[in-house]
Amino acid sequence: MNPEQAQTIAIQALGWLAGNDELCPVFLGSTGGSVDDMRQKAADPAFQTAVLDFLTMDDAWVIAFCDSAGLAYDMPMRARACLPGAEQVHWT
Repeated sequence: MNPEQAQTIAIQALGWLAGNDELCPVFLGSTGGSVDDMRQKAADPAFQTAVLDFLTMDDAWVIAFCDSAGLAYDMPMRARACLPGAEQVHWT
């Protein structure tokens, strides 16, 4: 997967979150953002990372998103690995 594909999946996830009346307020509460922030930051890779980090906190959310988007269940994590902040830290 390349970064462009990862960003596409993140934007799909953002759209799915925005359309989820139960989960969208939880996401906004956890980020401290607003619906306007979601629109303004949708193209920001750091924000996309936050979307995928949130989504992948719960397997049920991943399954629901992937089923609605027609994606394999590992795609959100694969996309997350291609966005900023996914670098592995090696302390030794």
